[in-house]
Amino acid sequence: MISLHVRSVADTHAVASALAQLARTGDVIILAGEMGAGKTAFAQGFADALGVDEPVTSPTFTLVHTYDSGRVNLHHADLYRLDRMSEVADLALAELVEGDGILLVEWGDVAASMLGDHLELRLQHDDDDENSRRIVVRGVGRGWAARWERVEAAVAPWRVEG
Repeated sequence: MISLHVRSVADTHAVASALAQLARTGDVIILAGEMGAGKTAFAQGFADALGVDEPVTSPTFTLVHTYDSGRVNLHHADLYRLDRMSEVADLALAELVEGDGILLVEWGDVAASMLGDHLELRLQHDDDDENSRRIVVRGVGRGWAARWERVEAAVAPWRVEG
């Protein structure tokens, strides 16, 4: 687990960009945190780093947006409005990334057990500064364990102890 501190949306985008450089087809990245914590800002920075050239918005009402203009397809899902695990299963999220792209899931912590290996980022408001956020990064499964040292190096500029 790695704890980060970002001071602005630009920092959030920079962390997202650093992690996007490590991401590859088949990866699942879960974004968790309260409303307004920066999940969509992270997704925008991530997509930009992949070369997505269209506006990235939260897919709260459509549930999944696919962006195919970057170096790899980016499937951006939002599970906020789903009430039951069966609704998550109906989306067939794992099938979206099999050989086809990267899956980025806002509010994905509710379905983490269904998504296999993933990188989880938990974003939190910083009580001392409304523009700052705390981000806790955690890898789940072998896929991220094999890249963990590279993850640590990529986010080192924002790392804090604890």
